[in-house]
Amino acid sequence: MNELITVYVPRDVTALSLGADRVAQAITAEAAARGVEVKLVRNGSRGLFWLEPLVEVATEAGRVAYGPVKVRDVAGLFEAGFLTGGEHPLGQGLTEEIEYLKRQERLTFARAGITDPLSLDDYIAHDGYRGLKRALGMTPEAIVAEVTESGLRGRGGAAFPTGIKWRTVLGCEAAQKYIVCNADEGDSGTFSDRMVMEDDPYVLIEGMTIAGLAVGATKGYIYLRSEYPHAEAVLLETIARANAAGYLGDDVLGSGKAFHLELRRGAGAYICGEETALIQSVEGQRGMPQPRPPFPAQRGLWGKPTNNNNVETYANIAWIIRNGASKYTEFGTEKSKGTKVFALAGKIKRSGLVEVPMGMTIRDVIFKLGGGIKDNK
Repeated sequence: MNELITVYVPRDVTALSLGADRVAQAITAEAAARGVEVKLVRNGSRGLFWLEPLVEVATEAGRVAYGPVKVRDVAGLFEAGFLTGGEHPLGQGLTEEIEYLKRQERLTFARAGITDPLSLDDYIAHDGYRGLKRALGMTPEAIVAEVTESGLRGRGGAAFPTGIKWRTVLGCEAAQKYIVCNADEGDSGTFSDRMVMEDDPYVLIEGMTIAGLAVGATKGYIYLRSEYPHAEAVLLETIARANAAGYLGDDVLGSGKAFHLELRRGAGAYICGEETALIQSVEGQRGMPQPRPPFPAQRGLWGKPTNNNNVETYANIAWIIRNGASKYTEFGTEKSKGTKVFALAGKIKRSGLVEVPMGMTIRDVIFKLGGGIKDNK
């Protein structure tokens, strides 16, 4: 029996705002009208926003992309034989060969646009939870050492060495410690954290779980900005699935180690992007920045040692633990290791998300990936 042809239509909020749901419905209806069976997968976005909705079809040669697809284009795509990779004016060729993607180095976003974000099985099939499984066989000190040796710096702006922060929390004696994720992505034109949460949420959950093992924390909170309802729905669903499958809870993968994860939604206060104000808000108080020291790593959530990183930082952790610190240091510069995610927005030809090694110039990001300024300015 022949396998069904798989068609991918993104469920990322950017694609949805450009009509992805209607396109998915039109593809399903057109296939039924033609007596063709297809498997429709709602994947995440690959970040090529100027091509959204970007429809992909699985072929023997690889996934072939078409975009930006409107409802009015669907019948013509079928006529052109897009289910077998047929040529069409909207055809972009093999997705992996699109220049915008080929110029990138995707570690954090390795699965974005490839998998169904809600599917735990899909995540596991694409190297998911291998980092956590390795971490469960390591001591907390060894995990912290691996993160320290990787050279990972916080991706929230201050670029503080992640390993040093984790080591501080690990070294604090307390009956209870906490992991906090700053998902209050409030700067104009930014959407990289949102894309992690909507398009590959398990990588955030896995990274926070590893952080809990590393510093001795059994409880974690994701502080999500209220303007991200789609991310909220995805996170609630995936946290529930991770709990049901034993990747969260009192006994993570039968290890005897606990890690519980909750979602806390902000109320739209920009100041709560500052970590001490964020912690106050998680506690249910008015979000007001607090004097430091003591630092949250020493006395944070409810007065307990707390590790606070942003979404992108945690999203690097599983890759580092899975592949090793030395592999991570192959990317980036002497002082800044790994990759960095950039959101390209505004008056640029190819808007979207890119992930490149640390050290690439902003000029190259804008002109070589983003295609330059509109109207060739």
